[in-house]
Order: sequence, then C-alpha cells, then structure tokens
Amino acid sequence: MDPHSERSIRTLVTGASGFTGSYLVENLAAAGHAIADAAPPVAGEQSQAAGLDIVSLEQCCRVIDSVRPDYIVHLAAISFVGHEDALAFYRVNVLGTLNLLQACADVGHTPRKVLVASSANVYGNVASDAIDETFPIAPVNHYAASKAAMESLVRTWFDRLPVLIVRPFNYTGRGQSPNFLVPKIVDHFARRETSISLGNLDIARDFSDVRYVAGVYQALLESAAVGETVNVCTGRPYTLKQILDMSAELTGHELEVHVDPAFVRQSDVKVLAGSPAKLRTLVPNVEPIEFRDTLRWMLDV
Repeated sequence: MDPHSERSIRTLVTGASGFTGSYLVENLAAAGHAIADAAPPVAGEQSQAAGLDIVSLEQCCRVIDSVRPDYIVHLAAISFVGHEDALAFYRVNVLGTLNLLQACADVGHTPRKVLVASSANVYGNVASDAIDETFPIAPVNHYAASKAAMESLVRTWFDRLPVLIVRPFNYTGRGQSPNFLVPKIVDHFARRETSISLGNLDIARDFSDVRYVAGVYQALLESAAVGETVNVCTGRPYTLKQILDMSAELTGHELEVHVDPAFVRQSDVKVLAGSPAKLRTLVPNVEPIEFRDTLRWMLDV
C-alpha cells in the first residue's frame, strides 16, 4: 500500500473513534489510508461511522455510495457484556453489520476487503486452553449470541463480498472503559486505592494488547485472506489474580480484594484462551506484546 500513489486508499472504519478504532486509524493513516470517520458514538454505543447510524440501511447506502471505500473495517458494536438493553445487542451487532453488507450490494460497490470484528465469546464455556477456529460455537450471553448470529448471517455473504471475520479474544490498553476488568484494576492501582471489589478471581482470559490487535487488523487487511474466520489472540491466558499480582509487583502497592457476588455472573466463561496458529500463518510478522508490558504501559510505571 503506497501512501504516495495518485489515488489515496479510502477506508471506512466503523467505530473509528472507539477504543480499538482509534489505534487502528492511527496505523492506517500512517500507511496512507484516507479514513472515513464520524462524530463520537452516541450513548456509549459504537454504532456511528462517516455520519451514519449503522442500524439504518438508508444511511449505510448513502455513506457507502458516497465514500466508495477500498476497505471496510467494521468495529462498531455494543461490546460491554453487562449492557442492560438486550435488544440493542441484536440491533447494532447483527442488523447493523448486515446493513453495511447490504448497502454495498444495493449501491453496486465491492470493496477490496470487508473485515468484520466478531468475538471469541461466541465459543462459550469450552474446556480447552487452545481454542481454534474449528471449535463449535456455544454463546452463553446476549453479547456472544448477537455476535454468533452476526457471523452466521455474514457467512451467507462470502460468495458475494470479500469478507473476513475476526474473533478477537480479550484485549486491553490505554483508553479502554473502566467498565472492563483490566482498566478497572489498573485504575485502582494508579489511584493507590486500598481495596477493590471484583467477581470470580479464577476466571482466565487470553489477553492481548490493543496495539497488537490493531497491528493484526491492518496486516489482515493487507493479506490475501477472505471468506474465512480467524482468531486474534496470543494463546496465553491470565487469571484476574495473576493480573492483580503483576500490578502489585509493578507498582509496589497492594490492594485488598473483595469478591462481590453482584459481579459474579453465572454465565461467565471460566477459561477463554485461543490458538493463534492460523493467525500466525496469515500474518507471521506481527508479534504479540507481553502482557506484563501492557500493564506497565497502562500503569505508566
């Protein structure tokens, strides 16, 4: 991708002003992409891009026809599992995604690639520490169910558009909402609080650094991969207790931990760790960032 080419590469990133989008946009802009973006998301829902609300097919058609993007990266979603409006998961995550694809068809535009972000939560409670893309999906909450439904419907477009589905496992970094566990823990250590209330300390997640995820998405855009699904992960799970211990070691500060039953969801996936084998084959030059280094960056120590 030559930033000095006569015609700039036009890339539509939904959710561009969100947590992941801000890092990806920075990468893509540095590589010469002209980014189609919009105002910040409304009411905490990353559902806007290029002045559109993705739940409106009419607006999606207008924007796709106007921008005629070379690439579409669809990050816009309601991503907080504890979001209170269950129907909103399906309106934004399922219908919003389908609207973007339908809009391409309706205005007669075929991008070079459409990268659609799903979630490793679609796997549900799997007794494995190396979940690969062949594992069956078994969502256990509305967020995961909406992503699973989205994937199923997106696959029906594989013969019509060059679509690639990514299933990111958990990731974090600076700028992530404190609604999420790692930023909450980091914030408590940074403010040197005396205690913190959490849920099940034994749940384990395959945590990546958002900078790594953004690098993977960019590399996958530039790859030949289409018409398939790929995990985005490191293959290394960490429990909340391990994260607390690392944060204490990095800051020299100890927190008293209270397990609050209100934070313990019965539908919580106990261990979620992926196999990055396929990802490494597709983008072998993108190296993961050590999670301790991610925490050090977030804690600014």
